[in-house]
Amino acid sequence: MHEERLKSLGINLPDPASPSFNYVPVTVHRGVAYVSGQVPKVDGEVRVFGKVGAEVDLETAQGEARVCVLQGLACLRAELGSLDRIERILKINGYVASAPGFNGQPSVLDAASDLLGEIFGAAGRHARAAVGVAELPRDCAVEIEMTVAVRD
Repeated sequence: MHEERLKSLGINLPDPASPSFNYVPVTVHRGVAYVSGQVPKVDGEVRVFGKVGAEVDLETAQGEARVCVLQGLACLRAELGSLDRIERILKINGYVASAPGFNGQPSVLDAASDLLGEIFGAAGRHARAAVGVAELPRDCAVEIEMTVAVRD
């Protein structure tokens, strides 16, 4: 179902990121998976640096938000064995490293929300927070965490 949808969309998930610090990528408890904040790594490295509204434009930040979601899904697949165990995306929290005066955080996160809708359909509709922050790890532009309902 969800795995087949990824294939039909031509989406290949990256290798799941390994934590550099003291946490686990996914914790599952009572049918809910909590995905740690994912930064936009491609081949294990952050490639876009800086603040949205200064060094990073909106379109680039939206692409970074999509990378964060794909990284989160890769971590979920590694933990669950298959994305077909996902019942519903419950919530995403998005953090956008923002230059002073930039207030387009919801537009950045729309790219993540749109991607989840493409992959999961109605089960991809979710609650959300889009927050501007002064700094993010590795000077990346976006970080996204997810809360997901899972089937046994």
